[in-house]
Amino acid sequence: MTTQNPDAAVLVLEDGTRFAGRAYGARGTTLGEVVFATGMSGYQETLTDPSYAGQIVLQTAPHIGNTGMNSQDNESSKIWVAGYIVRDPARRVSNWRAEESLDDALVRDGIVGISGIDTRALTRRIRDAGAMRGGIFSGADAALDGAEQQRRVTEAPEMAGQNLSAAVSASEARVLPATAERIGNLAVLDLGVKQSTLENLTALGFDVHVLPQSATFADIQAIEPAGVFYSNGPGDPSASDTQVAVLREVLDARLPYFGICFGNQLFGRALGLGTYKLTFGHRGINQPVLDRATGRVEITAHNHGFAVEAPLDGPFESPNGYGLVEVSHVGLNDQVVEGIRAHGIPAFSVQYHPEAAAGPHDAHYLFTRFRDLVIATQEASK
Repeated sequence: MTTQNPDAAVLVLEDGTRFAGRAYGARGTTLGEVVFATGMSGYQETLTDPSYAGQIVLQTAPHIGNTGMNSQDNESSKIWVAGYIVRDPARRVSNWRAEESLDDALVRDGIVGISGIDTRALTRRIRDAGAMRGGIFSGADAALDGAEQQRRVTEAPEMAGQNLSAAVSASEARVLPATAERIGNLAVLDLGVKQSTLENLTALGFDVHVLPQSATFADIQAIEPAGVFYSNGPGDPSASDTQVAVLREVLDARLPYFGICFGNQLFGRALGLGTYKLTFGHRGINQPVLDRATGRVEITAHNHGFAVEAPLDGPFESPNGYGLVEVSHVGLNDQVVEGIRAHGIPAFSVQYHPEAAAGPHDAHYLFTRFRDLVIATQEASK
């Protein structure tokens, strides 16, 4: 009689590829879209970023967990990834700020992971074939029949078409007071917002009103906002018609608007542009982006699997009647749209994360740009 190995684990991709390794974190089964993140550090911020909901995250850096976990660096109240894949997890924590090990945090939040596999080979597979559904089976579930494991993976929902904002958004509104000279109220539609983003916005002088993803334009008007912000978040932007409709009302009212990541994709849709799924997406804190207005190249933090379709050869008319708009930022690895700016209305967005937790900070100026836009709009209305 064979004895089950409680530390066994296997990763199964929808194309039939299998990787055998060791259980890491909680034991059991998890299903999701397998994606890779290229950051050498910042795994805690990645794990607690709500944008990663529904995704099994592969770290391309081989050594993960060295600095442990602490309560100060969390971007939300829990770990959101569907599963976690690393090559060599740290055997012990070596950082004075650590309060627990990464392994303990994964177990506490019920995150099933796998370690000890060839993450380079897996990354190459995803890069060549594209992000795909996968499953991690560990502990007793690692001994399940291979055909049964494959069936579970292929029956899992695909990321395309999913609206996940309701799963990660705040259930009720809350207010964070300004920590600098007050400018006014800011409506933040929480589609999966990160804590560091909120801290940056309060530091600009905004009383930040965090609203659930179900908020209406009337809810936004009720706080008498000086501006509106749409956050990052998971899922397919083509499945968020309600939030796009609300954003069109914001733009019609000429309220200053700033969107990041998911907020960039929804801004594109509100302008009348399409979106599409990238082959393997951009995830990590080392993505080069060109600011076309200044010619400056920024190293930026990304987490997106979808992008906006827009002309790159200069200003063009918004299909939905908002005047001239242009692509303001472009990804240098693949020429993907990384930012949009409107000429006739006070609105812009970027596809990446200027709050830059856990770095770099090249794009932090975008928060100041938004503050200046709000102040200029206030002055013009006097």
